[in-house]
Amino acid sequence: MSVLFDPLPPVLIPTADGNDYPVRRIFCVGRNYAEHAREMGFDPDREPPFFFTKWPETVIRSGGVVPYPQATDNFHYEVELVVAIGKSGRAIPVEQALDHVWGYAVGLDMTRRDLQLEARGKGRPWDTGKNVEASSPIGLLHPAEALGDATKGAIRLTVNGAVRQESDLAKLIWPVADVVAFLSTLYRLEPGDLIYTGTPAGVGAVVEGDVMHATIEGLAPLDVIVGASAE
Repeated sequence: MSVLFDPLPPVLIPTADGNDYPVRRIFCVGRNYAEHAREMGFDPDREPPFFFTKWPETVIRSGGVVPYPQATDNFHYEVELVVAIGKSGRAIPVEQALDHVWGYAVGLDMTRRDLQLEARGKGRPWDTGKNVEASSPIGLLHPAEALGDATKGAIRLTVNGAVRQESDLAKLIWPVADVVAFLSTLYRLEPGDLIYTGTPAGVGAVVEGDVMHATIEGLAPLDVIVGASAE
Protein backbone atom coordinates (compact mmCIF):
# COMPACT_ATOMS: atom_id res chain seq x y z
CA MET A 1 0.00 0.00 0.00
CA SER A 2 1.36 3.45 -0.90
CA VAL A 3 0.61 6.85 0.57
CA LEU A 4 -1.66 9.15 -1.44
CA PHE A 5 0.83 12.03 -1.36
CA ASP A 6 4.25 12.77 0.10
CA PRO A 7 4.15 13.55 3.82
CA LEU A 8 5.60 16.84 4.97
CA PRO A 9 9.29 16.74 5.87
CA PRO A 10 10.17 17.25 9.53
CA VAL A 11 10.53 20.83 10.76
CA LEU A 12 14.12 21.30 11.94
CA ILE A 13 15.69 24.13 13.92
CA PRO A 14 19.48 24.54 13.82
CA THR A 15 21.27 24.37 17.16
CA ALA A 16 24.37 26.17 18.38
CA ASP A 17 26.22 22.85 18.70
CA GLY A 18 25.82 22.10 14.99
CA ASN A 19 22.81 19.78 15.06
CA ASP A 20 19.13 20.07 14.15
CA TYR A 21 16.24 19.97 16.62
CA PRO A 22 13.07 18.33 15.19
CA VAL A 23 9.89 20.18 16.19
CA ARG A 24 7.01 18.05 17.48
CA ARG A 25 4.45 20.48 18.94
CA ILE A 26 4.25 24.18 19.80
CA PHE A 27 2.63 25.44 23.01
CA CYS A 28 2.30 29.17 23.71
CA VAL A 29 1.62 30.86 27.06
CA GLY A 30 -0.84 33.74 27.07
CA ARG A 31 -0.37 36.99 29.03
CA ASN A 32 2.74 36.02 31.00
CA TYR A 33 4.04 39.58 31.59
CA ALA A 34 2.00 41.92 33.80
CA GLU A 35 2.43 45.01 31.61
CA HIS A 36 1.34 43.12 28.49
CA ALA A 37 -1.71 41.77 30.34
CA ARG A 38 -2.64 45.35 31.20
CA GLU A 39 -2.16 46.61 27.64
CA MET A 40 -4.51 43.84 26.48
CA GLY A 41 -7.12 44.94 29.03
CA PHE A 42 -6.63 42.28 31.73
CA ASP A 43 -5.71 42.21 35.41
CA PRO A 44 -2.23 40.68 35.75
CA ASP A 45 -2.98 38.72 38.94
CA ARG A 46 -1.04 35.43 39.08
CA GLU A 47 -3.80 33.08 37.95
CA PRO A 48 -2.84 29.67 36.52
CA PRO A 49 -1.18 29.95 33.10
CA PHE A 50 -3.20 29.21 29.97
CA PHE A 51 -2.00 27.94 26.61
CA PHE A 52 -2.78 27.90 22.91
CA THR A 53 -1.10 25.78 20.25
CA LYS A 54 0.42 26.16 16.81
CA TRP A 55 1.39 23.75 14.05
CA PRO A 56 5.10 22.96 13.58
CA GLU A 57 4.75 24.22 10.00
CA THR A 58 4.41 27.79 11.34
CA VAL A 59 8.13 27.78 12.23
CA ILE A 60 10.55 29.79 10.10
CA ARG A 61 14.25 30.32 10.75
CA SER A 62 16.14 33.52 11.39
CA GLY A 63 16.92 35.31 8.14
CA GLY A 64 13.61 34.25 6.62
CA VAL A 65 10.61 36.15 5.33
CA VAL A 66 7.23 36.30 7.08
CA PRO A 67 4.62 36.75 4.33
CA TYR A 68 1.93 39.21 5.37
CA PRO A 69 -1.02 36.86 5.98
CA GLN A 70 -4.40 36.97 4.35
CA ALA A 71 -7.60 38.08 6.12
CA THR A 72 -5.99 40.74 8.33
CA ASP A 73 -4.85 44.34 8.31
CA ASN A 74 -3.50 44.30 11.88
CA PHE A 75 -0.53 41.90 11.98
CA HIS A 76 1.34 42.10 15.30
CA TYR A 77 4.78 41.07 16.60
CA GLU A 78 5.35 39.48 20.04
CA VAL A 79 8.94 38.73 21.06
CA GLU A 80 9.30 35.70 23.35
CA LEU A 81 11.72 33.30 25.00
CA VAL A 82 11.26 29.84 23.50
CA VAL A 83 11.90 26.71 25.58
CA ALA A 84 12.85 23.47 23.79
CA ILE A 85 11.98 20.26 25.62
CA GLY A 86 14.57 17.46 25.48
CA LYS A 87 13.26 14.88 27.96
CA SER A 88 9.75 13.46 28.24
CA GLY A 89 7.69 13.72 31.39
CA ARG A 90 4.24 14.05 32.91
CA ALA A 91 3.31 15.85 36.15
CA ILE A 92 6.88 17.07 36.53
CA PRO A 93 7.73 18.66 39.91
CA VAL A 94 8.82 22.29 39.63
CA GLU A 95 12.20 21.49 41.14
CA GLN A 96 12.84 18.94 38.35
CA ALA A 97 11.33 20.91 35.47
CA LEU A 98 14.57 22.40 34.13
CA ASP A 99 16.00 18.88 33.78
CA HIS A 100 13.53 18.44 30.91
CA VAL A 101 14.71 21.54 29.02
CA TRP A 102 17.15 20.97 26.15
CA GLY A 103 17.65 24.62 25.36
CA TYR A 104 16.39 28.10 24.54
CA ALA A 105 15.93 30.40 21.55
CA VAL A 106 14.54 33.81 20.68
CA GLY A 107 11.12 33.62 19.07
CA LEU A 108 8.28 35.70 17.68
CA ASP A 109 4.60 34.90 18.04
CA MET A 110 3.13 36.73 15.05
CA THR A 111 -0.57 37.42 15.48
CA ARG A 112 -3.52 38.47 13.35
CA ARG A 113 -4.65 40.76 16.17
CA ASP A 114 -7.97 41.75 14.64
CA LEU A 115 -9.00 38.11 14.26
CA GLN A 116 -7.76 37.24 17.74
CA LEU A 117 -9.70 40.08 19.37
CA GLU A 118 -12.85 39.25 17.40
CA ALA A 119 -12.63 35.63 18.55
CA ARG A 120 -11.89 36.65 22.13
CA GLY A 121 -14.88 38.98 22.17
CA LYS A 122 -17.16 36.14 21.10
CA GLY A 123 -15.65 33.63 23.52
CA ARG A 124 -14.17 31.59 20.68
CA PRO A 125 -10.74 29.92 20.29
CA TRP A 126 -7.81 32.03 19.09
CA ASP A 127 -6.69 29.67 16.32
CA THR A 128 -7.39 31.98 13.38
CA GLY A 129 -5.50 34.81 15.07
CA LYS A 130 -2.50 32.81 16.24
CA ASN A 131 -2.03 29.58 14.26
CA VAL A 132 -1.02 31.24 11.01
CA GLU A 133 1.49 30.28 8.32
CA ALA A 134 5.05 31.51 9.11
CA SER A 135 3.84 32.96 12.42
CA SER A 136 6.47 31.31 14.65
CA PRO A 137 9.89 32.67 13.68
CA ILE A 138 12.70 31.25 15.82
CA GLY A 139 16.42 31.88 16.16
CA LEU A 140 19.36 29.56 16.72
CA LEU A 141 18.62 27.08 19.50
CA HIS A 142 21.16 27.11 22.33
CA PRO A 143 21.73 24.36 24.93
CA ALA A 144 20.19 25.22 28.30
CA GLU A 145 23.55 26.17 29.80
CA ALA A 146 23.37 29.42 27.81
CA LEU A 147 20.66 30.76 30.13
CA GLY A 148 20.79 28.44 33.15
CA ASP A 149 17.43 28.74 34.90
CA ALA A 150 16.33 31.56 32.53
CA THR A 151 15.03 33.67 35.41
CA LYS A 152 16.68 36.88 34.18
CA GLY A 153 18.03 38.46 31.02
CA ALA A 154 17.14 41.41 28.81
CA ILE A 155 14.56 40.76 26.08
CA ARG A 156 14.14 43.29 23.27
CA LEU A 157 12.58 43.83 19.84
CA THR A 158 13.31 46.53 17.30
CA VAL A 159 11.38 47.22 14.11
CA ASN A 160 13.38 49.06 11.45
CA GLY A 161 15.89 49.94 14.18
CA ALA A 162 13.36 51.48 16.58
CA VAL A 163 12.86 49.81 19.96
CA ARG A 164 9.30 48.50 20.29
CA GLN A 165 9.53 45.99 23.16
CA GLU A 166 12.03 45.94 26.02
CA SER A 167 11.86 44.05 29.31
CA ASP A 168 13.56 41.31 31.32
CA LEU A 169 12.87 37.59 31.79
CA ALA A 170 12.74 38.33 35.53
CA LYS A 171 9.32 39.89 34.88
CA LEU A 172 7.72 36.65 33.67
CA ILE A 173 4.66 36.02 35.84
CA TRP A 174 5.25 32.28 35.45
CA PRO A 175 8.99 31.55 34.96
CA VAL A 176 10.22 28.67 32.83
CA ALA A 177 10.29 26.00 35.53
CA ASP A 178 6.72 26.80 36.58
CA VAL A 179 5.48 26.82 32.98
CA VAL A 180 7.07 23.45 32.19
CA ALA A 181 5.75 21.88 35.40
CA PHE A 182 2.20 23.18 34.90
CA LEU A 183 2.01 22.26 31.21
CA SER A 184 3.14 18.73 32.09
CA THR A 185 0.00 18.32 34.20
CA LEU A 186 -2.06 18.84 31.02
CA TYR A 187 0.06 16.92 28.48
CA ARG A 188 2.92 14.48 28.54
CA LEU A 189 5.79 16.62 27.32
CA GLU A 190 8.08 15.05 24.75
CA PRO A 191 11.39 15.88 23.09
CA GLY A 192 10.66 18.23 20.19
CA ASP A 193 8.03 20.24 22.05
CA LEU A 194 8.52 24.03 21.99
CA ILE A 195 7.05 26.40 24.55
CA TYR A 196 6.73 30.10 23.66
CA THR A 197 6.68 31.70 27.11
CA GLY A 198 4.81 34.96 26.52
CA THR A 199 5.60 38.50 25.43
CA PRO A 200 6.28 41.76 27.28
CA ALA A 201 4.39 45.01 26.68
CA GLY A 202 4.75 47.04 23.51
CA VAL A 203 3.12 44.79 20.93
CA GLY A 204 2.15 46.48 17.70
CA ALA A 205 1.56 46.14 13.99
CA VAL A 206 4.02 45.64 11.15
CA VAL A 207 3.65 46.09 7.40
CA GLU A 208 5.36 44.74 4.31
CA GLY A 209 9.06 45.61 4.29
CA ASP A 210 9.45 45.97 8.06
CA VAL A 211 12.59 44.40 9.52
CA MET A 212 12.33 42.83 12.98
CA HIS A 213 15.39 42.21 15.17
CA ALA A 214 14.71 40.26 18.37
CA THR A 215 17.25 39.62 21.12
CA ILE A 216 17.52 37.91 24.49
CA GLU A 217 20.69 38.28 26.52
CA GLY A 218 22.88 35.19 26.06
CA LEU A 219 21.18 33.94 22.87
CA ALA A 220 21.72 34.48 19.16
CA PRO A 221 19.44 37.19 17.71
CA LEU A 222 16.45 36.55 15.48
CA ASP A 223 16.06 38.58 12.29
CA VAL A 224 13.12 38.39 9.91
CA ILE A 225 11.48 40.67 7.38
CA VAL A 226 7.78 41.06 6.59
CA GLY A 227 7.17 40.06 3.00
CA ALA A 228 4.40 40.60 0.50
CA SER A 229 0.93 39.26 1.16
CA ALA A 230 0.71 35.47 1.09
CA GLU A 231 -0.86 33.99 -2.05
